Amino acid sequence: MSANPDHPRRSPTTVVIVGAGPRATGLIERIAANAPELHGDGAPFELHLVDPHPPGGGRIWRPDQSPLLWMNSMAEDVTMFTDASVEREGPICPGPSLSEWAGRLREEGPPHALPPELAAEAAALTGRSFATRRLQSAYLGWVYERSVAALPPGTTVHEHRDRAVRVTGPYDGRQQVWLEGRTAPLTADAVVLALGHLDAEPDAEQRALTAFAAEHGLVHLPPEFTADSDLNALRPGEPVLVRGLGLAFVDLMVLLTEGRGGRYERGPDGELVYRPSGREPVLYAGSRRGVPYHAKIGYSLSGERPPVPRFFGPAQVEELLSRPGRPDFRRDIWPLIAKELGFAHYHRLFTAHPERTAGPWSAFEEKYAACPPGSPELAALVAAAVPDPADRLDLDALDRPLTGLRFDDHEALQQELRGHIEADLARRHDPAHSPDLAVFLALLSVYGQLIRFGDIGGWWHGFFSFLASGPPGPRLEQLLALSRAGVVRFLGAETAVAADPLRGVFRASSASVPGHVVEARALVEARLPEPTVDRSRDTLLRSLHRDGAAATPAGLLAVSPADARILDRGGCPHPRRFALGPHTDARASGAFARPGTNAPAFRQNDATARALLRCLRDLSCRASLTA
Repeated sequence: MSANPDHPRRSPTTVVIVGAGPRATGLIERIAANAPELHGDGAPFELHLVDPHPPGGGRIWRPDQSPLLWMNSMAEDVTMFTDASVEREGPICPGPSLSEWAGRLREEGPPHALPPELAAEAAALTGRSFATRRLQSAYLGWVYERSVAALPPGTTVHEHRDRAVRVTGPYDGRQQVWLEGRTAPLTADAVVLALGHLDAEPDAEQRALTAFAAEHGLVHLPPEFTADSDLNALRPGEPVLVRGLGLAFVDLMVLLTEGRGGRYERGPDGELVYRPSGREPVLYAGSRRGVPYHAKIGYSLSGERPPVPRFFGPAQVEELLSRPGRPDFRRDIWPLIAKELGFAHYHRLFTAHPERTAGPWSAFEEKYAACPPGSPELAALVAAAVPDPADRLDLDALDRPLTGLRFDDHEALQQELRGHIEADLARRHDPAHSPDLAVFLALLSVYGQLIRFGDIGGWWHGFFSFLASGPPGPRLEQLLALSRAGVVRFLGAETAVAADPLRGVFRASSASVPGHVVEARALVEARLPEPTVDRSRDTLLRSLHRDGAAATPAGLLAVSPADARILDRGGCPHPRRFALGPHTDARASGAFARPGTNAPAFRQNDATARALLRCLRDLSCRASLTA
């Protein structure tokens, strides 16, 4: 593939990008956008993409997935393109969101290569729809093709449907990228790892559970991507223990119910009813929180957006980073985040729902700003200004809604959980609770600041996902129907699973129903593998670490926050190796984003593309001087 094969040939500079999913696609878009400024001398440029899966969607967003699997963002909230909100040095290159792209297809007609079923999906899509992952794959493929077409004249793009297994080469010399099954490497002036989500070797607990399952003829599915799991071993009618109530659980729920022939219909009162096929197992699901992730908010913000960042922005981050020693998340960072989220919440409450507050916003804002984070003075101020406790932001209660609650029996817990989900669905679709949307936007702002700290541990990412990255509302409505039908049974909070060698089964219990135990011959870990370099199944990532690339205390690949260069164990950035994605300590919340939110991934892509182009320009100049 070539942007202009007729361009006069000179010795090309070469980049290898390992991974061809949405993160690589976003990087290519930024390379194309920045090339006129930083690659304007017309030097030939070769780009190699290495990925066994199709470019654009990559593995996670590949087109050959069940049509039952959805995205968890509305189509109008999905874009791959920069806008004025993105803090970047490079130019803005606007492009359509997923819903706008689908609208263009309706107006212009779908391209010949788009399968009829996807063309029909695109025709039915609205901005408020939750698209299938297959349709998102088509959008990402279109973005990839558009981005490649925008690369500088003379650029040649090579796609390799292979796995990269190692990178070698001198510190400041050309690099060799070795591909599985090939004897000769790709030679590159620079290498970018855009590996996306990776499989991992099991930890000690998972190894023990797998061994126990093998010894007793049980089924144990470790953490993995649900779309890749072999679910055929989960037999109809039998109990299955499930640890995890996030998005992986939702996928599992869908594939084991509708995916096995069940269907939904509306009852006479409008309530969703599940009609089983008889092929479903019975899912006993629990987690540390014991409740599913909050539903995605189902309305748009009207009026003024929360003016964030205010208490956790660049100035506060700079001050924390300037202190001697590494900031402690709980002690130094979390209080500022909590105050930022509270500020967004109360700004919206006072400005959009003033009848539920006492006094003007200006007076409250001044006092709120003066109160130390988490102080008794702050709590007293909120209590006086917000009469109804239900209108006050309680982050601890949000994070652990079942803490301290105990139930006499398993059925009482089911009723409590159904009530919790019903209340969440009602609240997340009611603009009277629009402070929730303000907090969501503040969470996005906070995430954008946190990437400068690198590895901050896993708690924040779980908290963010629980509040801001939950399933579509219709999925929770389906979960309610499955619960009423007895296909899903909730285990409760602090779910614990143990292997019982005497009975040859797995046993699950929780703090919510003391003394209640569920036995099963199958256990599913409904969560993603941890993206650590030491347990990654990716040969390339492990070899980089063995060869000297640094890892953080949590096991993530250490990169420079400025431009994503891979750091060695002395903290020095590699001049020719870069890495982007969830396996690094600069992981962003996603490779695509909601428009107008200053997406961290877009900022990182722009900074890395510019550093990469400067690297190639310097190498080209050096070659010209020595020619």
